Amino acid sequence: MELIKDLWAFLRVRKKFWLLPLILILLLFGVLIVLTSGTAIAPFIYTIF
Repeated sequence: MELIKDLWAFLRVRKKFWLLPLILILLLFGVLIVLTSGTAIAPFIYTIF
């Protein structure tokens, strides 16, 4: 949780709110890859990249 707090403080102080959607999309892609790595859907997910 400390990393999230530090990241939010950085975004707020530096006024870099445009980075927030980029970070969220990267996190969603990471979660998608981790959750589907052992399933039959994995070959279809990897073709996206």
